[in-house]
Amino acid sequence: MKSLSVTEGDSVTLNTDVTEVQRDDQILWILNSSETRIAEIYKRTISIYDNKENNERFRDRLKIDEQTGSLTVTNINKLHSGLYKLQIMKGDVKHKSFSLAVYALLTVPVISDFPQHPSVSERSSEQNCSLLCSAVNVSAVTLSWYKGNSLLSSISVSDLSISLSLPLELECLDDSYSCVVAYSFTNRTTHLNITDLCQTCSGMSMVFMCLSKV
Repeated sequence: MKSLSVTEGDSVTLNTDVTEVQRDDQILWILNSSETRIAEIYKRTISIYDNKENNERFRDRLKIDEQTGSLTVTNINKLHSGLYKLQIMKGDVKHKSFSLAVYALLTVPVISDFPQHPSVSERSSEQNCSLLCSAVNVSAVTLSWYKGNSLLSSISVSDLSISLSLPLELECLDDSYSCVVAYSFTNRTTHLNITDLCQTCSGMSMVFMCLSKV
């Protein structure tokens, strides 16, 4: 079984690995354990079963490659998650299966001031800059701060849909910082604009401390 992960709105193609469908071949696609047929090719005739009550979720979303029998699902949403079974009948019968997981579309993380410390005047000579990166309504993601390609800190959440935040405290900024929210297979990145937040380093030696906290 092959496992595939995509985000909502994407398209995914489930490949048969057939080079060319012959006239008497049958390519049959079935969804989940209910054995619901969703598409097939038989005697080079393509049939898409997206108008039945159980298949309304696939309305105008299924395509079969007439040469290979590969199935494409377009404009995917979470209702399309599940186990897709393939039967290839070419004299004998071959079976393949695909476990498809559909995740919510990632939103771009937001970087903002994080005023949890005393003001600059109260801190006297301390000039630390406190930032907060946030991602809203996320599940099964990791939120991370990077300096260039170096990971500074990160925090992960499992399957609960929550808002996730990760602070970062440092003395001064350059333009190499970024915050990344990521699934295991894709991510979204926000690069820090040093003209908007905190002071630039201007040759100062940098000292940073990363805090991981929701």
